[in-house]
Amino acid sequence: MSTATARVPALPEAAQAAPALPGLAAATRRQRRLAYWQAMPLGLVFLAFFLVPLALTLVVSFWEYNEYEIIPAFTLQNYADVFEGCLSGGDLCTTFRTYLSTLKFCLLGWAATLGIGFTVAYFVAFHVRSTAMQTVLFLICTIPFWTSNVIRMIAWIPLLGRNGLVNDTLIGLGLIRTPIEGLLYSDFSVVLAFIHLDTVFMIVPIFNSMMRIDRSLIEAATDAGATPWQTLWNVIVPLCKPGIAIGSIFVLTLIMGDFVTVGVMGGQQIASVGKVIQVQMAYLQFPAAAANAVVLLGAVMVLIAALTRLIDLRREL
Repeated sequence: MSTATARVPALPEAAQAAPALPGLAAATRRQRRLAYWQAMPLGLVFLAFFLVPLALTLVVSFWEYNEYEIIPAFTLQNYADVFEGCLSGGDLCTTFRTYLSTLKFCLLGWAATLGIGFTVAYFVAFHVRSTAMQTVLFLICTIPFWTSNVIRMIAWIPLLGRNGLVNDTLIGLGLIRTPIEGLLYSDFSVVLAFIHLDTVFMIVPIFNSMMRIDRSLIEAATDAGATPWQTLWNVIVPLCKPGIAIGSIFVLTLIMGDFVTVGVMGGQQIASVGKVIQVQMAYLQFPAAAANAVVLLGAVMVLIAALTRLIDLRREL
């Protein structure tokens, strides 16, 4: 009898706890709706300025055109023109040669920016102790962005030209007798401009990854007898993979679609995918340019997918 009496007060508590679950679910739904409302402005901007233009580009790529007009009639001829001669089994078609040229610039620019970006980020993250000095060094890295890309590229012409500062200096020192012709309007000048323009996009994400590394891990590796090189390769580099992947995506996508740098620094003599699209746009061949843009987008997405397969950014971040 006493046991039954002792259990009676527990019943109202259980009865009061039951309505709490619907209240908690309602609060969760309200928070979720609020999150959607907060994300809606950015989502609308993304829809209006990215998805809609991308959809229009895809639609126009299937339209017909001639010298005078664009005809909104479905056709696959634009894509057939892009890959014309690529399946014949003979020499490489124009599209493949153009993509190989662009891929060459991508690999050379990526390798150089990765080496320079990792070195600069490592120095700033691990050898500069003052936050103020780190900020100053980052401002120095952003100095090239204070002017437009075209001005930055034109600034190389007096340096790399046939009668430029580099050739004059080398001749004055007696190292060469005649000017070097390949410094300007060549693959070298194009890659050099890409390094100049895109290195900061590699520095920032790698530096961000390095600043998140727990310094006790480096101390533990040192206490375990690891050399500085072993610590760098086995501790720092694996923990910097997210930053390396993000910086690589930035650099590769910027180089793949670039046409201004190739045109100015290559003297309008070097082919790239972006340059082909720009020329087609200049001649008002919008469906052909749209088809090339869709193919380029597919190639860039393949590169990004390959990088994300190597490094799971969602898990790493």
